[in-house]
Amino acid sequence: MGERVSIEGLRYARAVAETGSFSAAARTCGVTQPALSNGIAKLEASLGEKLFDRSPRGVALTRFGDTMLPRIEQALRAFDDVHAEAARWNEPLPETIRLGVSPLINPKLVASAYRAVCDEPGEDARKQLVLREANMSELRGALVDGDLDIIIVPSVAPMPRYEHRVIDSEPLVLVETRPGAGRARVEDLAGKQLILMPDTCGLTAFTRSLIREHDLAITAYPGEAGTYRVLEEWSQLGLGSAMLPKSKLAAADTTYREILDTDGSVLEIFYETIWSPHSPIANQLVHLAGRLVEHNS
Repeated sequence: MGERVSIEGLRYARAVAETGSFSAAARTCGVTQPALSNGIAKLEASLGEKLFDRSPRGVALTRFGDTMLPRIEQALRAFDDVHAEAARWNEPLPETIRLGVSPLINPKLVASAYRAVCDEPGEDARKQLVLREANMSELRGALVDGDLDIIIVPSVAPMPRYEHRVIDSEPLVLVETRPGAGRARVEDLAGKQLILMPDTCGLTAFTRSLIREHDLAITAYPGEAGTYRVLEEWSQLGLGSAMLPKSKLAAADTTYREILDTDGSVLEIFYETIWSPHSPIANQLVHLAGRLVEHNS
């Protein structure tokens, strides 16, 4: 192999492969045809084989060129990604933190997040919190796509390669038409018909995980409640039992029982923050998670 491979040569080769013409590729790249032809020749000399065959019928990839083209495209994508990521890191830090929350999250926790961002002393005092409430799958997708900086969701599903920190918890309560006396035990759920919601906010995922973990024989009500209020109302109508976080009880006079886990502790659902360790504002997100722990301890 000869001289070093140039990025320009790779771009010229991709353009020729896409257009099937040296002249059309030159126009696409904004260079003269001799300059493009010279760049292709240098690339071929560097790689040690011809990439294209020219004939009166046009330009075609050689067998070597056909093998190399996917690698050329991969190399250019990686090069462009390096530049894009470097540009993102060198931009001024945003004045907003984009936070996604599940509908299941206690409003007090959202208020804590607001205070943690907007009441921060020093240079970060200018920060603003931009909130988005959405279902679990949408929040996780937006985090992966970079449309959100951090999310607060029930701790019910893994998200590899992302940072997680549990920041709060709250007790789950059992609502029924005729509640028994005192606290319920997890074992008491066996044999009951539970009213569930669509598996979107994390509550149903938590409930099903609890059922599997304790091997409980539970029947699911054939319908689904669309809101926490309906979940509560249907349970009081006698359609089944409902299990939900205490903060989601709509009526102040609703009779409920806390649930004890097998070790005697109150059964709780945990909430966590999730963010990318590669975010340009990762340090701020770590700090935010820490302040949320402090606010809720």
